[in-house]
Amino acid sequence: MQHITDEMVDCHVAPEDVQRIMLEAFRSFGQGSAAMQQRIRTEAGGVKLSTLGAVIPEQGVAGAKVYTTIEGQFSFVILLFSTEDGRPLASFDAGAITRLRTAACTVVAARHLARPDARTLALFGAGTQGTAHARQLSAALPLERILLCDPYAPADMAGRLSQSCGIPVIQVSATEAEAAVREADIVVTASRSTTPLFSGEAIKPGAFVAAIGSSLPHTRELDDVALSRASAVVVEWKPQSTREAGDIVMAGQGVLPESKLIELADVVLGRAQPRRGEDDIVIYKSVGVGLEDVALAGLAWRRLQAAAQTGATTAA
Repeated sequence: MQHITDEMVDCHVAPEDVQRIMLEAFRSFGQGSAAMQQRIRTEAGGVKLSTLGAVIPEQGVAGAKVYTTIEGQFSFVILLFSTEDGRPLASFDAGAITRLRTAACTVVAARHLARPDARTLALFGAGTQGTAHARQLSAALPLERILLCDPYAPADMAGRLSQSCGIPVIQVSATEAEAAVREADIVVTASRSTTPLFSGEAIKPGAFVAAIGSSLPHTRELDDVALSRASAVVVEWKPQSTREAGDIVMAGQGVLPESKLIELADVVLGRAQPRRGEDDIVIYKSVGVGLEDVALAGLAWRRLQAAAQTGATTAA
């Protein structure tokens, strides 16, 4: 059984590939051809163990992601199996997979939910996920600038991110955060905040908001005003999202009726249209699901197999 490192994934899989495989995976899930396992968390002595997984016969793979959380730091591993004969195919470090698939799913959601004239991104958080989102969104959409809101970001972060994204990145202070939201066509929250980052009143009519920073029921990045103003809140999978997402779990009574929650699979299959008018605010709330990890692991394994065969042929 092969072990696949983060470096190998980054070398053989491009963000565009990840976006395509995420779209295909959610289509399979929405059509009933794939299934997911909800995340299970177990904790003792300050150590948290989490597991989640999926079976995707159309892609020929099944698998599980297992990871520890210690003092806020994650260590990921994925085990991948064949759905044809059940044999184990590979193990993965999975840090790169987690980084890539989360941003790719936001791109898939943005392509369906953001206005086509979106030009300004307000980004809350310049960590691993925040920077991955900036790079993938700026490559996939016609963005013209990024307003970066992260008081902990290094002084040179805006410059480095601007160079990698190819558009201006302007670092704004905490006191300017709501002003940035008022200007933004797309807002991404990729923070570790336990309380709302800004008032929902500041969200620009027509904006697309992707809240991806929290998957814990006691933390949230968006307030009830944001949820109330949204025409819809799109989630990856209702059973997991309504249990894990603090933005949803902690919402006030009547703020988020069931009719307002829509699954991403229904969006990509065209069964739901969350945006019905130019001024509609649409929220995408991500917690990360096993379908994403297993689909990308399967793609990475296939790419590496193909590369090995090409190398063997060339060597021969």
